[in-house]
Amino acid sequence: MRTEAPLLAPIFRSDGQARLLSALLLTGDELSITDLAKRAGLAYPTAHREVARLADAGILSERQVGRTRLIRGNNESPLVGPLREILTVATGPVVMLAEELARIDGIESAFLYGSFAARMLGDAGAAPHDIDVMVLGEPDVDAVYEACTRVEAAVHRPVNPTVLTPEEFAAPSGFLDNVRSGPAVAVIGELPWR
Repeated sequence: MRTEAPLLAPIFRSDGQARLLSALLLTGDELSITDLAKRAGLAYPTAHREVARLADAGILSERQVGRTRLIRGNNESPLVGPLREILTVATGPVVMLAEELARIDGIESAFLYGSFAARMLGDAGAAPHDIDVMVLGEPDVDAVYEACTRVEAAVHRPVNPTVLTPEEFAAPSGFLDNVRSGPAVAVIGELPWR
C-alpha cells in the first residue's frame, strides 16, 4: 500500500518514516524495533522494513543485546545532522514539547491544534507559520511559557501556548468548540474530548 509523503516535510517517503526518524534522531534514544514501532505509531512489520532501509543507507545503526536489536541514529553518517535539522522543524514540535512539558508539574494533558496540527494530520493548506499548543491543568504558567520559548528557538516557528484548567476547557465557548472539533495532535496524555 502506498502512503503519502508528510505535508510538513514531503522529502520523506511517508509520515511513518518521518515519525520513526524523529523518535530516534530527535531524542538520541536507542530503542528496540518493538518500542520504536510503538513510539512512532507504526505496525511492527512497517517499522522493521523502514529500519532495514535506513540502516542500509547508513542513517541508522544497530547493536544486538541478547536477542534484541537496539536501533539508534548513526552519528557517523553525514546525513544524520541535516536530517535532524529538518526533523526538528517539521516534526520536532511534538517531540520537543512532550519532553519540555513533561518536566512541569500540574499538566494533565497538552495538544497541538490549528494549522500545524492540520498539516501533521494530512490536511492540505499553506505551510503553517506558528504552532498552537493547548495545555490543560494547573501548571506554573511561567514554566509553560519558558518551555515553549525554548521549543520556539529550536523549531524556528512561534509557539503559542494557551493554558486552561479542565473546567475552563469544558466551559461553553465558540473558540473552544472550534478547537474541539478541529484537528488536534496529542503531546501529553489523551485528547480530552475523546
